[in-house]
Amino acid sequence: MARLYFRFGAMGSSKTANALMVVFNYEEKGLRPLLLKPKIESRDGEQVLRSRIGLERACEFFEDYFLPDINETKKRLEGYDAVIIDEVQFCDPKLIPQMYAIVHDMELPVICYGLKTDFQLRPFPASLELAAIADVVQELKTVCWCGNGANCNARIDGRGNVVRDGAQVVIGGNESYISLCYAHYKEGNIGPKMRAKYQGAQG
Repeated sequence: MARLYFRFGAMGSSKTANALMVVFNYEEKGLRPLLLKPKIESRDGEQVLRSRIGLERACEFFEDYFLPDINETKKRLEGYDAVIIDEVQFCDPKLIPQMYAIVHDMELPVICYGLKTDFQLRPFPASLELAAIADVVQELKTVCWCGNGANCNARIDGRGNVVRDGAQVVIGGNESYISLCYAHYKEGNIGPKMRAKYQGAQG
């Protein structure tokens, strides 16, 4: 029985690596998975997914397969054995309900990876929609510099300060975000190692 999965976690929780391993597992069995990401996520190149541990492969754009007309979406997904979507938080929230229909009308598994909340701990609209309808919601774990679980995505500026205001979507990687536990997120404490890095860069 096909299911709709939402696997979320803070930055650094190996979401992309997990997505790429799932693609590999399908292909190893002789099946045909479709790997997608939204167009706005271009930090690693337009049609490339790259994990922090170095795994990388080509992908397609979410917007080229999920269209306003669900019948057109279904046509484009014919012939695939699974759909894997990374950075799902940046997808159009109006198209998220299509995923449930695809899973249960076409018996096509849809496995989504992404952030649940932004740098202000507010839910991304697409993630909120997905969490409400997913058959399976799973958290991928990562840790704060202190060793406790990290579930907050802190945005940092060029001096290593935690940013509290700004647009919800600012694309970036390790230079712009760090995963923290709630206590250190609240304090704005990025840890001695990261603080030393920024102090060294400033001379």
